[in-house]
Amino acid sequence: MSAALRLAARELRAGLRGGLRGFRIFLLCLIFGVAAIAAVGSVRAAIQTGLEREGARLLGGDAEAELTYRFASPEERDWMERIALRISEVVDFRSLLVADPEGRAERALTQVLAVDDLYPLIGTVELDPPMPLAAALAGDGEHPGLVAERALTDRLGLSPGDRVRIGSADFVLSAVLVRYPDNASAGFGLGPRSLLRRADLDGSGLLAEGTLFETLYRLDLPETANLDALAAEADALWRDRGMRWRDARSGAGGTGRAVERLGAFLVLVGLSGLAVGGVGVSAAVSARIRARTETIATLRTLGASRRVIFTSCFLEIGTLALLGVVLGLLLGSLVPLAASPWIAAALPLPAVFRLHPGPLAEAALYGMLAALLFTLWPLARATDIRAAALFREALAGGRRLPRWPYLFASAAILATLLAAAAWFSGAVGLTLWTAGGIAAALTLLALAAAIIRQAARRARMIARGRPALRLALGAVGARGGETGPVVLALGLGLSVLAAVGQIDGNLRRAITQELPAVAPSYFILDIQPDQIAPLRERLAANPAVSAVDAAPMLRGILTAVNGIPAEEATGGHWISRGDRGVTYSETPPEGSRITAGTWWPEGYDGPPLVSVSATEAEEAGLRLGDRLTVNILGRNIEAEIASFREVDFRSAGIGFVLVMNPAALAGAPHSWIATIHAEEEAEAAILRDLAETWPNLTAIRIRDAVAEAQRLVEGVAAAIRTAALASLATGFLVLIGAAAAGEQARAWEAAVLRTLGATPRLILRSFAMRAALMGAAAGLVALVAGSAGAWGVMRFVMDAEFRPIWSNALAIWGAGTLAALGAGAAFRAASPGHPPGPDPAGKGMKGQRTGRALQEARRRPGNPHKPARRAALSACDQLAVATPFLAGVSVWIIRGLPPGWTASSLTTTSRTEVRLGSSNMVSSRISSMIERRPRAPVFLSMARLAIALSASSVKVSLVSSISKRR
Repeated sequence: MSAALRLAARELRAGLRGGLRGFRIFLLCLIFGVAAIAAVGSVRAAIQTGLEREGARLLGGDAEAELTYRFASPEERDWMERIALRISEVVDFRSLLVADPEGRAERALTQVLAVDDLYPLIGTVELDPPMPLAAALAGDGEHPGLVAERALTDRLGLSPGDRVRIGSADFVLSAVLVRYPDNASAGFGLGPRSLLRRADLDGSGLLAEGTLFETLYRLDLPETANLDALAAEADALWRDRGMRWRDARSGAGGTGRAVERLGAFLVLVGLSGLAVGGVGVSAAVSARIRARTETIATLRTLGASRRVIFTSCFLEIGTLALLGVVLGLLLGSLVPLAASPWIAAALPLPAVFRLHPGPLAEAALYGMLAALLFTLWPLARATDIRAAALFREALAGGRRLPRWPYLFASAAILATLLAAAAWFSGAVGLTLWTAGGIAAALTLLALAAAIIRQAARRARMIARGRPALRLALGAVGARGGETGPVVLALGLGLSVLAAVGQIDGNLRRAITQELPAVAPSYFILDIQPDQIAPLRERLAANPAVSAVDAAPMLRGILTAVNGIPAEEATGGHWISRGDRGVTYSETPPEGSRITAGTWWPEGYDGPPLVSVSATEAEEAGLRLGDRLTVNILGRNIEAEIASFREVDFRSAGIGFVLVMNPAALAGAPHSWIATIHAEEEAEAAILRDLAETWPNLTAIRIRDAVAEAQRLVEGVAAAIRTAALASLATGFLVLIGAAAAGEQARAWEAAVLRTLGATPRLILRSFAMRAALMGAAAGLVALVAGSAGAWGVMRFVMDAEFRPIWSNALAIWGAGTLAALGAGAAFRAASPGHPPGPDPAGKGMKGQRTGRALQEARRRPGNPHKPARRAALSACDQLAVATPFLAGVSVWIIRGLPPGWTASSLTTTSRTEVRLGSSNMVSSRISSMIERRPRAPVFLSMARLAIALSASSVKVSLVSSISKRR
C-alpha cells in the first residue's frame, strides 16, 4: 500500500506542477454537476425552511377549515368556537370587476377575497399607498373600499379613488394590494386578487345558494392545542360533510408540495447533467491512462502488481475527484447566498437562505458516486496493461469489458446512487423512470454513434475526388475516434431540447390555433335557475351568437368508493382530490357516447345512479356497479355507477366527470353554467349586455383563459429548457475534453498529411468538416429521439395530434453542428501554437519517418497569434469552412420537401449557384492571403466568414422562395 501511495503522490505532484493538464475538463464536469445539484437543493431547503417557519402566516391562522359553496352550520360553528380563541371567516370566489361603471364600463375577471374585521389573524397586509387594511376597506364615506393587485389596476387603468363595481355593489378603489399573508395558500386563479369586506356584499346576489364560492375559517388556537388530535377530531366529525382541515404544518398547501416536487425533479435533472459530465470524466481518465501507458508498463516490468497499479491510479483520480466535489459544493452553496436578494424578491414564498448541510451532503454523495462509477472502468483497464506495451500499442487486443469484480462493483455503485436519489427525492417512481430514461437514452445514443461510424465508412468510399470530405468521413468512421463521445455528450441535452421544443410548439399550436376554432367565446357561471330561460331567449335573438349550451351546475367532493376513502380506493387519482363538477340529465349529454353500461330511462325515480367519464374511471380503477359517495353542500349522496361515457374535454365545452339522474339531486340548491359561441367582434358587446342585465353573472372569456394557459406552458417549458441547457453546457465541456484527448492524434495526423503534401487549408477544412459532420449527426440523432419522445407525450399523455415543428428541428440540428465546431475552436484557441511531439505509440520505420516530419514541424515557428486572436481566427475559419457545407445540406432538405421541380426552378437555381461561385472564389483568395501571411489581421478571417455566411444565406433563401412559389 505504501508503494501505491508514493506513486499516487508523485503523479499528483507532477500533475500540479503541470497545472492539472488533462484534468481540467474532469474537474469542470464534476464542479458544474455537483454545483447544480447543491444550488437546487439549497434553494429548495431555503424555501422549505421558510414555509415551516411561516406556516401559520401563509395559512392565515393556526388551522383552517374549508367548506365548498356553503357556510358553516351552527354545529360546525360551535365546534370551532370551542377549540379556537378567535375565528376569521373568509369567502373566496370569482367575479367581474367593472371599472368606471357609469362611463366606459371596462370589465375584468378577478379573484375576490371577502374578509371580516379579524382578517388577517396572523401577518399584515401591505398596501400602496401605505395604510391599515381596515381604513382601506372602510371606503370614502359614500362607498365601501376595495383593494386590488397591480395587475388588475394596470389592466383596467385604475388608480386609488376610482369607483368600481362587483355584482350590483359599488366600491371605491382605496389602494393597490402589494402583499397579503395567505397568498401562497391561495392556489391557482384565473384573475388577479381583490380584497373587500364580507359585509359589503350583502344584497349583491354574489353569494346566493348554488353559486360557486369557498368559505375558509381561519382559527387562532391556544398554544397548548394538539394539532394531531384536532385533525383527527375534525376528520371524524365533519369528513362526511365535506369539511377539509389543515393546519400550519402544511400552511402553503399545494404550493409547498409543488416546491418539493419541483426541487426533486430539478435534482434528478441535475443528475442527468452529472451523467453527461460522467462521459467527460471517463474520457479524461481514459486519456490519462493512455498517457501513462509507458509508465505503467515500466512499473509492471519492475514487478508492480495489478493491485498496486489500480490503487495508485485510484488514489490519484480519487483525490482529484474529491477536489472537484469540494469546489462544486463551494460554488453551489455560495451562488444561492450571493443571489438570495434577487431570488427572495422573485419568490412569492418566504425563504431562509443560509448554509443547509443536508443538500450539500446529498450533492457530495452524488458527485463522489458518479465520479467513482465513471472512473472505475478506465481504471480497471489500466490493470490490463502489460510490460509488452513498451514495444507496441498499449491496449491492442485488450478486453473490452473489465473483469467481473469491477463489473460487480459498478453495479453496486449504480444501485447505491439510485437508492440515494430515491431516498432524498422521496419519489421512487420518478427516480426509477428518470434513471431508466437516462440509461435508455445513453444506450440509443451509443447505438446511433455506431451506426454513424458505419455510415461514414461507407460514404468515404464514394467521396473520391474530395480529399477534405474523404478525410473527414474517415475520421468520423474511425474506431475509437471522437464520434462516440460527441454523440453522447451532445445527444442527451439536444434530445431534451428537441422534445421540449416539439411539445411546446404543438401545445402552442393546439392552444392558440386549434382550441379557439372549436372553443366557445365565454363561460357564464352563477346563472340562477330563474335566469336561464330569459338568458337563452336574449342570446337566441342575437345574430352574432351561433350556439348556446347550458347545464345545471353543482360541485361535489368524492369521499368514498364502496365505503373505502376515495383517495385510497382510487390510488390518489385527481378526481378524489378537491371538488368536482356534478350535473344531472334525463338523457346522455350532447357529444358524449356510452362506452359501457346503460343510461337510466326518462323519469327514473329509483336509487341514485351516476355516469362517469370513461377515461377517468379507467385511470381510477372504477367498475360498473361500484358505489360512489359524493358530498354535495354537506350532504352525502351514494350512487351506483350505471354507465361509462366518452367525454371530449379538448373542445373546452361543458363536460362533467359525474352526471347523475335528476331525482338524485332533487331539491339541491344549484346554479347553471352556459357556454356562448359568438363572433369575436361581438364578444365585448355581449358581455356588456349580460353584465348590465344580470350583474351576478360571472363571465370567463376563453381567450383570456387560453392566454393564461399559454403563459403557464411557457413557464414550464422555459424551466425544462433551462435544465436541458445546463446538461448541454456540460456536454460542451465533454466535447472540449474529447478534443483535448485527441490533440496528439490530430497533430500526428496533420504532420502525416503535411508530409504527404496536404496544404494547411486542406487540413483545416478536413478538421472543420469532421466537427461539422459529427455535430450534425449528433443533432440529427437528438432530433429523431426528441421528436419520438414528443410524439409519445402528445399522443399518449396529452391525447393530441403531433405535427413536427420544422423551425425547432433545424435549430436543434444547427445547434449540434455549431456546438461541435465551437468546442473544437475553443480547444484550439487554448492549445499551444505548435504541434506536440511524435506519438509514443508510433514505432517502426513508418513511425520514424513521420516522427522526423513532426520534429521538422516543431522546429518551424509556432503560431504567432496571441490566444484571443488565435481564438477569433480559429472560430472564423472553422465556421467559414463549415457554412457552405451546412447551406448545401439545408438546400438539399428544402429541395427534398416539395415534389417535382420545374425546369425554370432548376435554371434559376443553377444561375444562383454560378453567382455564388464568385463569392467562394473571393473567400478562397482571402484564405490564401491568410496562409501566406501568418500575422494577417483578424478582420481577414472575419471577412471570409461574412462572405461565406452571406453567400450561403442567399442560396438557402433563394431555393426556399423557389420551392414556396411552386
